[in-house]
Amino acid sequence: MNVHSGMIHQSSSVSFLLYTAGLFLLFALIGYWYASKWKKDNTSKLKKEQKAALKKKTNNMRLTSHILLTVSILLAVGYFAQDMFKSYNVEKLNFKAAIQVTSDPYYGAGHTDDPVPYEMKIPTSGSHSPHDLKFGFYKEKPKNEMLVHNLEHGDIIIYYRANTDPAILEQLDYLTKFRKAGAGILAVPNEDIPASKQFVVTAWTKTMELDQYDEAQIGTFIYDYINKGPEQIPASIRRGGGTM
Repeated sequence: MNVHSGMIHQSSSVSFLLYTAGLFLLFALIGYWYASKWKKDNTSKLKKEQKAALKKKTNNMRLTSHILLTVSILLAVGYFAQDMFKSYNVEKLNFKAAIQVTSDPYYGAGHTDDPVPYEMKIPTSGSHSPHDLKFGFYKEKPKNEMLVHNLEHGDIIIYYRANTDPAILEQLDYLTKFRKAGAGILAVPNEDIPASKQFVVTAWTKTMELDQYDEAQIGTFIYDYINKGPEQIPASIRRGGGTM
């Protein structure tokens, strides 16, 4: 797998923030439980020295739990704030790599609620559902009729095999964050990927097949073809797909 400086994916370190936040929260809850238990145990049956010692231990545990809870909240905020400060400018994907793209036949662009017998196993045009899909990473394949509608709006679809390396799936998830105007990216599993290939990347009437994962080629394809469908919708209206 090629690694390019413009596409270093930080998901592992970011996920570590969330796991650590959860761990601190767990310790905080355990601490609060012990503090509550010790407070209940501090009864008049105890000697004065014992009561003072147990009260001090309870207060220390409660303070420690407060600190752990605060750290947990800060880590969680840091995790969810990552996307707010990340730049998903498509210009970052302009690797200018040499790519082999097939220009597919045009099979129309009508809307229908009926199943469509597509001419291609992985269609890039044709009649399709009046409903499209949200951008993002999919663990199950939606209907072709909806996927083709996304292509019509200039979206890019990256098809992957179900047994793809989890590290590569993280990279695909990262790519689905990129946008250009009202167009975005979907990563979708597909059993119809040709036997000799590992990935298929599509745009409206465009197909690129890959023997292995290549960030530069996929990034270049996205840069070249995103938001070039026949029906472009402004981002203010589309808002992440799934709205038309």
